[in-house]
Amino acid sequence: YQAEYMGTFPSFNGCMESRKREREETEAVQADKNGYDENDEASNATRPMNKAARRDCPYLATINRHLLDFDFEKLCSISLTNQNVYACLVCGKYFQGRGKNTHAYTHALEEDHNVFVHLHNQKVYCLPDGYEVVDASLSDIKYYLSPTFTMDTINRLDANTAYSRALDGTDYIPGVIGLNNVKNTDYVNVVIQALCRIEPLRNFFLLSANYESVKSSLVQTFGELLRKMWNPRNFKGHVSPHELLQAISVASEKKFRIGVSSDPIQLLSWLLNTVHKDLGGTKKKNSSVIYSTFQGEVEVTTEKAAKADQPTAVASETSTQRSPFLYLTLDVPSAPLFKDASQKNIIPQIPLFTILKKFDGETATELLNGERKRFRLTSLPRYLVVHIKRFAKNNFFIEKNPTIVNFPVKNLDLKDYLLPSELPNNPVTKYDLLANIVHEGKPDSGVYKIHVHHKASDLWYEIQDLHVTNVLPQLVALSEAYIQVYERQG
Repeated sequence: YQAEYMGTFPSFNGCMESRKREREETEAVQADKNGYDENDEASNATRPMNKAARRDCPYLATINRHLLDFDFEKLCSISLTNQNVYACLVCGKYFQGRGKNTHAYTHALEEDHNVFVHLHNQKVYCLPDGYEVVDASLSDIKYYLSPTFTMDTINRLDANTAYSRALDGTDYIPGVIGLNNVKNTDYVNVVIQALCRIEPLRNFFLLSANYESVKSSLVQTFGELLRKMWNPRNFKGHVSPHELLQAISVASEKKFRIGVSSDPIQLLSWLLNTVHKDLGGTKKKNSSVIYSTFQGEVEVTTEKAAKADQPTAVASETSTQRSPFLYLTLDVPSAPLFKDASQKNIIPQIPLFTILKKFDGETATELLNGERKRFRLTSLPRYLVVHIKRFAKNNFFIEKNPTIVNFPVKNLDLKDYLLPSELPNNPVTKYDLLANIVHEGKPDSGVYKIHVHHKASDLWYEIQDLHVTNVLPQLVALSEAYIQVYERQG
């Protein structure tokens, strides 16, 4: 009876082998659909067949470098996935996979476009043949896709006065390069421009090894954008911050998003704190490149308001504590607009040192709850960020104070605002202006632009999105400054 069914039903082992083959075939088909990422440690059965690398690819002449743009989010143009994406080097479009039945493979067959680069590991393949292309002529594309720097090249950046020539014929200075305004993103562009020239921050992010193990998309895209802005071998004379904008939108839960203008000081504060946290920073001083670059300390003396039933002769209760800061906010006093004999408005002016008195330890700031606070600096940061508070919000609209704040471009001395007992710990108290973010126009419809100092040439440039022009330092000092970055001397 048992023998009668031996030839009709497969043995247990035979059944298992059949199911195994069926499973492997299914996995192979799925691998063909998804393509294979060489960094994946999946079973060999899931990988498309790899052929020996070749140097004699006949399709290299079809590559069109003028159509290549690696600034946008690395998503397949059909499936919108970000897994295993390749760029067609003939038309510039992005496609997933390279195995049979993948979008890249199909594109190669239908359009006769045969050369593709993996957007994450920079390997180049010929499709549909499937072999890797190894050729020195592709090095410029790989570098454009992912610029790399060494400490030697980084140390020479601030001594380089030479212009670079982009593939499109544009001359540009690495590090002084325009950024696309994707849609109402000028407030993002000026913050990026300011941060990209702060030496310790720039040097940290130009070396991708410093953060290659960090999983934060915000950190990775920020570093990638800085490397592109300092790339001396760009194909274009400008860079698009599109990928960073997407990462900011996701990480901030759409607090900052494309198409909606925001306040650059809010973005700067959020960005510094978020990057600090994503890099593993703690509340301790110098626990990340953010804190070691921007963190200072201020002593705050608070005088509480006397209670209604308290005798006036009783001294008010006071407390003193020290608090870290990443930027200082300076209040601009309200000033009426005067008119001259021709009935034209005269914009009031005020020296920066006047509004810096907020930190002299004697000038009191009155709060709405009746408290009085006095501030005194106790530790000076390597890079000082100053926020000149121009905007005031109420329930109906935003008001802008147009007062011109007169400030020195060089030798801003903070000695008078530092607690005397802390002078030995802060021997250098002078700063030079490095970047100056300006707001021009009405508060709800104005634009942001930035003045930046190029150390190698000792020249100033005005950058408004894509436009980069020379500007005299005297004109920088007459602008409607909103956020400033100063570098400590020495």
